[in-house]
Amino acid sequence: MFKPVIAALLLATTAGFAQAEPPRPLLWKVSDADNSLYLLGSFHFLKEADYPQAASTYAALDDAERVVFELSPAEMNDPELASKMALAARRTDGRTLQQSVPEATWQALSAYTARRGLAVANFQPYEAWFVSLLVSINEMQLLGLDPEMGLDKHFAQRALDAGKPVAGLETGDQQIALFDGMDQRQQLQALDDTLAEMADIESEIEAMHALWRAGDADGLFAATGAEMKADYPALYQRINVDRNRAWLPRLAGMLDQGTSDDTLVVVGAMHLLGQDGVVAMLRAKGYTVERL
Repeated sequence: MFKPVIAALLLATTAGFAQAEPPRPLLWKVSDADNSLYLLGSFHFLKEADYPQAASTYAALDDAERVVFELSPAEMNDPELASKMALAARRTDGRTLQQSVPEATWQALSAYTARRGLAVANFQPYEAWFVSLLVSINEMQLLGLDPEMGLDKHFAQRALDAGKPVAGLETGDQQIALFDGMDQRQQLQALDDTLAEMADIESEIEAMHALWRAGDADGLFAATGAEMKADYPALYQRINVDRNRAWLPRLAGMLDQGTSDDTLVVVGAMHLLGQDGVVAMLRAKGYTVERL
């Protein structure tokens, strides 16, 4: 299944092959005495064929008085965000990428860029974590996956069109720091795994797509979070668990605010799944939780 960088980037993805029925959504309703949170698992790269979504997702949006995402729609749609990430990833140690990675890694990257008609020299100024993201994004787009079709962007636009208040759980700077703060060992591991995954990436996406369309929460977590937790526990803690715990007081506050206003929360699917997911965390705090 997916290696950590691709899983962290997409948190699960779909190849978006046309199907007769909408996918079963990863959608939960968490309630206390007076209001509810709808939690919807997002996939950040999709195709037009993945829409429309199930009616229950649009019903949750209609019922919610506000909508919250990982990033606010303003930051999500800010063209400067990619430039800020690239700037954060530029090397400042006076060495090139080639000088900072093993020869085998450099040769694998050179072979990849030659196969894709890319100039390997363009990667020299950047840290390994950013190169692994660039390679992953390039492959996703070659397979027809589009971040502009991601579930978060889809619901952000619908929320804005409906005039609903929107907000983000994090800032763009915080998300950049998640990657830029990886140590050298984690960065090299990420790049090596990404390059090794390229041969099987299409079949991996198809397998992930089938789990998503089936709404198979356990299978999807096994293929993303559980694999990352077993093989890369420090990265799993950084990318998933620490963020879930940071979000938890804000999510609980939306339930405890003493009003009847409901909120739709759209975040990467992996954040909702497994015992470290916010669904389990909110259930453990005593809220009523149901899968829709």
